[in-house]
Amino acid sequence: MRRVKCKNCGVRNEKLAFLSTNTKYTLRFAMQIGRLCRAMTIQDVAREMRLDWHAVKDPDKIYMREQLARAGHPSPRVIGIDEISIRKKHVYRIVVSDLEQKRAIWFGGEGRREEDMDQFYAFLGHENTANLRLAVMDMWLPFRKSTQAHAPNASVLFDKFHILRHLGEALDKVRKTEYARLTGQRAQVHQRTEICPAFPQGKSDQRGQAEPETTARRQQAVEYGIHFARVIRPTLDMRVRGLGKEVLRQLEITTSLAASCAVREICKDG
Repeated sequence: MRRVKCKNCGVRNEKLAFLSTNTKYTLRFAMQIGRLCRAMTIQDVAREMRLDWHAVKDPDKIYMREQLARAGHPSPRVIGIDEISIRKKHVYRIVVSDLEQKRAIWFGGEGRREEDMDQFYAFLGHENTANLRLAVMDMWLPFRKSTQAHAPNASVLFDKFHILRHLGEALDKVRKTEYARLTGQRAQVHQRTEICPAFPQGKSDQRGQAEPETTARRQQAVEYGIHFARVIRPTLDMRVRGLGKEVLRQLEITTSLAASCAVREICKDG
């Protein structure tokens, strides 16, 4: 490589097209390292090429700068906005992508504030900002305020992940509240529940003892005001008539079914 000494400019090195900005390796070698880094980690590339980690990182930067120069200044119509954490203690950077071209177009800011988002629109320019039609983002307020201020023609679309997360949290809150309410009511019902005779003592039907199914009907109809065919049978999943003994056995095992409030709640839950 020849060196030229100019009276006005000083010493200048001859520029060769096949050399990269770092004259220790060629541009072709830097492009090869960059292509490998797209599919592998820097550590894996360093192990494969038998190079130091920093010796791989520098050509990778040259490759990325070359790709940005070939792509030109972005003029997106649909963008996606998100942030990534670069280190612990909530240190963030904003990443903006062109969703139609499926590539990242900006990475910067010093956090995820509205002022940091304003830097992207300053980079994009007034003309390209006016061409934006859709901005996809999470529900972070600074992103939305900056977009509405700089790109009033763009519609804001929240990604479904955050919407479903908020819906899930609201559903869990309602579920826990209703569970606590119903559990409290059932606990009070269980404390008052008591299996009573189907008919007064000393009295029976003509055969001297009531049939099991008749006993169940009388007990649930007279004392609790519920109907066997409409409540007890569906609750116990009994589709065949004449199962009075099974009804009584279930009532003895699960005394809560004998209380009208508890049965109605169970039917509602089902």
